[in-house]
Parts: sequence; structure tokens; C-alpha cells
Amino acid sequence: MPRLPRAAVPGAALLALSVAVLAGCAQDPADAAPSAEASSGGSSDGTAYPLTLDNCGVETTVDAAPQRVVTIKSSTTEMLLALGLGDRIVGSAFLDGPVPDSLADAAADVPAVSEPMAEQAPGAEAVLGLEPDLVYAGWESNLTADGAGDRATLAKLGVATYVSPAACKAPEYMPDPLTFDDVFAEIDEVGEVFDAADAAGDLVATQKDALASVTPDDRGLTALWYSSGDDIPYVGAGIGAPQMIMDAVGLENVAADVHDTWTSFSWEQAIEADPDVIVLVDATWNSAEQKIERLESNPATARMTAVREGRYLTVPFPASEAGVRNVDAVVDLSAQLHGLDGLEP
Repeated sequence: MPRLPRAAVPGAALLALSVAVLAGCAQDPADAAPSAEASSGGSSDGTAYPLTLDNCGVETTVDAAPQRVVTIKSSTTEMLLALGLGDRIVGSAFLDGPVPDSLADAAADVPAVSEPMAEQAPGAEAVLGLEPDLVYAGWESNLTADGAGDRATLAKLGVATYVSPAACKAPEYMPDPLTFDDVFAEIDEVGEVFDAADAAGDLVATQKDALASVTPDDRGLTALWYSSGDDIPYVGAGIGAPQMIMDAVGLENVAADVHDTWTSFSWEQAIEADPDVIVLVDATWNSAEQKIERLESNPATARMTAVREGRYLTVPFPASEAGVRNVDAVVDLSAQLHGLDGLEP
């Protein structure tokens, strides 16, 4: 569910700052030497650098395993934490909520995650001030002249960029529909970028096992994925992470016919569909409790079966976008669904 970024440093400021930043990046060769744990080049068992990727239609080159990374969005921050790469994060921004308990210890050791640099997309000046060698963004829109900096300009300044492939917007790059294979492929690709293939492989194997442990509900239950909105609800549509998660849980999405990741959906449509359950996205700016209050206080939506019966499932916002928390969302929603009493389609 998109949120509009705050005003940031314009592209002109990024260009004006380039000379100063590049000068500030100069250091003694001994100081620039990578640590013993860092990968400085390709080997027979690791990533061969320089590594060039076609990322959302943009050619991006990584010369060595990134050591200083700015992450934008929870999905990218949590990806690095899950891979044991939290120590590479020098700045994080646009976190959509707290990290899950499973990553709390890893995040506690990373000041840049405990104290994000910006509530939404950071400005280019702030990003360049951290002297990153990679900016890892959850959305393409995070990397613009009015945001963290456009990709071409950052590349000229020696800063590589990588966008979560699930967020690519061009038709030839956007997953259609998004599948767990796409999610696992990103984990593997990030592992390649950071010369952390073993960690990525272990994470994918663990997530595949967890996903396989869930038996999809076979009762033909329908669901509305309610992300945000009051007068006009914004819901999970037919080709994004919500649809992927609902498929794995065994829920039929009432908005599945909309060929998009998320979509606006009238209350009249929702009332007519009368879903068996409603999946509520729990966000700091629009909590599940607020959504329940809105549903139950409006006479029209209060007539919906799911509302009358209190058939609500909840999912934290960061787990609703493609990333390492999607499998956990499936496991959790499945357990919640089976915990509902007297539920029949």
C-alpha cells in the first residue's frame, strides 16, 4: 500500500553535492581496505565481482560485496537482518513498523535500524552524507531526484542501487502474478550481491519448509484484504503479495479479478461480495482496531457477515509487501483462520 513520500532534496542539490561528497569519500588506502570478513573480489566459491544485474530495467554494477548500505522500506531492512548482514546497514528509512520478534535481536545491534534516518524516503543529501556503496530500495519511487536520488546520478557518484524486483513497475519486469518463487529468487539474488549465498540458501530452505507446513484451507472461504482507506477502501488485488498470501492460506480473494497488486474498491462492492472473513492490515498510521471501528460503526458495512460475526484476521503492514515476512504471514494467518469458531462458507 503506497504512502506518499515527504518532500526531499531536489535533483539539483544531489548534483551540487557530488563534488563535496566524492572529496569526503577520499581516504588513505589502508583505511579503505576491506575487513577480513568482507569479500573484495570473486572466488571459485563466492560471487564474481564486478557483478552486473538488470534490475527493473536498470543496469546496476556492484564492484565488491557492499559494506555500507542504506535501506529504504522495511522489506529491504529486514532482508539484510534476516541474512545476518545488519552490520552493513549505515542508514535505514521508511520503516513501516517494528521488526518481528525473530529479528529483534539482530536489529538491536544495528543503531541505524533502531534510529532510522527518516520516517519516509530520505533526501539525497542525507543519503550521500552516509557515503554508502549501495542503496537498497523497496520501491522504484524511492530512487528519484526528489527522493534518495535518481539511479543514474547515484551510479555516477559510485553508489550502486538495487530495487526489490517484486516492486518493478515495467510490465516486462513486474511479477505477474507474484509468487513465492519470486520472493525466494530475491533472497538468492541479494545473497549473490553480498557474497552471502550460503546464508541466502539457508534462509530460502527454512522458508520453504515453513511454507510447506501449511495446509491451505479447503472450505472455499472468501476474504477481503483491507489495507487502508475510509470512504474508499484500498484492498489487495489479484497479482501482488496479498493474493499470493491468500492463495497459500486457502482464501478466495473477492478482489482477485482486479489485475493489479492493490486497488481501490468501493464499499458497495465489498458489501455485495459479503466475504466470509476480512484480513485487516495492521499499520501504525491505520491500525486494525481503527479499521474494525470503522466497519462496525457504519450501518452498511456492519451488515456484512464477517463484521457481524467478528471474523477478522490481522497481518502487520511490513508482512503485506513482498519480502522475508511473507511466509510468516501465511503461517500466522492460517493459524488465525483455524482459530475462528463456527466458520463455514
